[in-house]
Amino acid sequence: MRYELMLPHQIRKAIAENRPVVLPLGVLEYHGEHMAVGMDTLAVVKSLELFEKEAEIVILPPFYYGAASYAVAAPEGSGSVQVGGNVLAPFAEELFYSLLRIGFRNIHAIIHHQTENFAAGMPTDLAFKAAGRQAMFRFLEKERGEGWWGSPAMADYYAEHDEGSNFFNWVQVHPLMPASMHSRYPFDHAGTGETSLMLALCPEAVDAGRFADNTGWYTASAPEASAELGQKGVAMILEHLRATLSG
Repeated sequence: MRYELMLPHQIRKAIAENRPVVLPLGVLEYHGEHMAVGMDTLAVVKSLELFEKEAEIVILPPFYYGAASYAVAAPEGSGSVQVGGNVLAPFAEELFYSLLRIGFRNIHAIIHHQTENFAAGMPTDLAFKAAGRQAMFRFLEKERGEGWWGSPAMADYYAEHDEGSNFFNWVQVHPLMPASMHSRYPFDHAGTGETSLMLALCPEAVDAGRFADNTGWYTASAPEASAELGQKGVAMILEHLRATLSG
């Protein structure tokens, strides 16, 4: 269900059922001459729309304005939009804090941009990861007061932490394509892998007639893309979402 279309009674029901609330997180970045600049975010949005058909989740309006950087191409005429992590973090903290205030306890952000380095982190995912933690501490201190963690009520903290049921799991950030998928599906930038994903998920975002206009090394394999390969990638992504959003 799309959050912006929900009525208050539906929001209260989602809270009571602890449904996953998911933020599609991404950027606007140059992806060669043949592909739309919103590819990274569109991949998340379209995958979640497919997953929504089999699971009761709440999909927040997508956030496109992450840290694209100008590493691939200068912005002039290419379309890349760069918003630094130092600016993203305060926004993300306020967003997560607000969702916690509403009553959600199963909040997730899903990102595709630069996630080959997800374990170490890159500007956008790092900003949202840190913001999630800041929002959690701020929310818990407001709700429970200073010294909340040291109170007798928290005596089971470590046992609950081992079970994975602790409150720090209320806000999480995940890659659309986990590291375990990289050996099974081409992970690239605007090459065979990403172009195939778009052909499967959002074919209007690809213009095969523009392949010949590409000059970047990273787009050299794009003509080898196919919707069939993309569907294999989509199947793996859905498998990952089932495991990630099972709560």
